Amino acid sequence: MSEVYKFFIIVCTFLAAYFVPLGNPRVQAAILEAFHMLQEYAREHLLFCLVPAFFIAGAMQNFISQQSVMRYLGKGARQWLAYAVASVSGAILAVCSCTVLPLFMGIYKRGAGLGPATAFLYSGPAINVLAIILTARVLGWQMGLARAVGAVLFSVVIGLLMAAIFRNEETERQKGFESAPAAEPGDRTLGQTTAYFATLVAVLVFAAWGKPAERIGFFYDVYLVKWYLVLGLLVFLAYMLKAWFSRDEIAAWKDSTWEFAKKILPLLFGGVLASGLLMGRPGVDSGLIPSAYVAAVVGGNSLLANFVASVIGAFMYFATLTEIPIIQGLVGSGMGKGPALALLLAGPALSLPSMMVINSVLG
Repeated sequence: MSEVYKFFIIVCTFLAAYFVPLGNPRVQAAILEAFHMLQEYAREHLLFCLVPAFFIAGAMQNFISQQSVMRYLGKGARQWLAYAVASVSGAILAVCSCTVLPLFMGIYKRGAGLGPATAFLYSGPAINVLAIILTARVLGWQMGLARAVGAVLFSVVIGLLMAAIFRNEETERQKGFESAPAAEPGDRTLGQTTAYFATLVAVLVFAAWGKPAERIGFFYDVYLVKWYLVLGLLVFLAYMLKAWFSRDEIAAWKDSTWEFAKKILPLLFGGVLASGLLMGRPGVDSGLIPSAYVAAVVGGNSLLANFVASVIGAFMYFATLTEIPIIQGLVGSGMGKGPALALLLAGPALSLPSMMVINSVLG
């Protein structure tokens, strides 16, 4: 961090402390709302979403070779295959815009191209199967289909744009991976490594499995038994670690997991506080920006309404599946189909906390 940047932060902190009207009831409510949102985030997402994601990212760092990642997602991969895999691989992951960040960093640091990695970063939170099904049931099958197609299509477009804009930097980065020595294979077979990663992903999927708003057959049944599934998976994971991994490998995995956590968590916490201060929790009108203003500008189906919906969606933090009832309420208040889809595509995929972390990773 440069000295100028540090000075800028100090000045901004001083000005905020000096001029913020703490006696204003709206400001007081917004400050309290920021901490309510941070508490909700810690209770509902940190342990059961982010922690498993950190361990998966740490495992990628240690037990997946750069050559393997580059073969399917890097410079030498077939581009159509790389983007196809990246844009749909988040379908089974019920992750939010913050939980997907460690997974993105894991594949990016192991050699995935900027384009495919960005496609995964965007589509992962937006295309999980449960969210698409609930969108179709609550908002109509047309909206559910549009969300699924839009998430995949825009993730590919965004990935291609990122790859084109930063092609010179990306070429230099990929050269560094090509010159890196090949990783020494461990004592595990391909089947054992696959089982290990499948178990980690399954722990993330079931631990983060939210309660469906309706009793939707299979999804509700899984919710009822999810902790039994997680416990069984953790027992199997413990067996694999004892039987297939050395102490040094487990220590390296732990260290990599901690590296990801300490880089990401402070920025996420700060971003969640800022998001809660400005917008409040979804469905709670306590932020500095009143929800009545938001509802007024996203009404109808004008270009301005679509633009505002996309910007609001990009800065708000939506936990997985919470965007659906919120948009249902906005549609009932006069929001057009276009702004609703814009909010569906921007809200789960982006947030102020995630942008802060992306800035620290990509610049």
